[in-house]
Amino acid sequence: MKTIQQSSLFQGVTEQELAAILNCLSACKASFDKGALILCSGETVSSIYMVLSGSVHLIKEDHWGNRHILSKICPGQIFAESFACAQGQPLTVSAVAAERTTVLQLDIHPILHTCSSACPFHTRIVRNLVKIMAQKNLAFNEKITHLAQHTTREKLLSYLSAEAERQGCTTFTIMFNRQQLADYLSIDRSAMWRELCKLRDAGLLQFEKNHFTLL
Repeated sequence: MKTIQQSSLFQGVTEQELAAILNCLSACKASFDKGALILCSGETVSSIYMVLSGSVHLIKEDHWGNRHILSKICPGQIFAESFACAQGQPLTVSAVAAERTTVLQLDIHPILHTCSSACPFHTRIVRNLVKIMAQKNLAFNEKITHLAQHTTREKLLSYLSAEAERQGCTTFTIMFNRQQLADYLSIDRSAMWRELCKLRDAGLLQFEKNHFTLL
């Protein structure tokens, strides 16, 4: 309940209202083992999903099975909201549990339509959802900037520079391990590792696992 209360979707909602909200949105939760498929590309959804514990990778696979990580969803964050709002638009991505994960499923219908019970929190939820979708759109545009770089080195520097700016510090921890970072930036893991070592040897950065310092 603490994760739900602190989420962006329920920002401004009181503790007393929360039980009524969850009932209004027909909330139910489910748990998944690491690697389990939560949502599959091609299916349609009518619910928003919130991560309560663990984490979820949104992935895109091509015809030959090559996998690219589009984003990582952490506790308190939501996914599938754009497809739920589109009503009938098939998923173009899959959601996979990155570790043992519990998610909360919330019916989109009471959010998109006037609540029959005239719940006072309805407008607040709609406003929060619009804000979340706008923020995700900005994050997606930032990722396009990284992918638009021509070389592995340029993609890495673009991503790490943006992370330092986002976290407000030249020493920071990223959410991905090496393979996940390579998938996120659509680059070869071995080539990425070589470039990281070159950047370290050139005195541009230091790193230990997923902890980085820009020099």
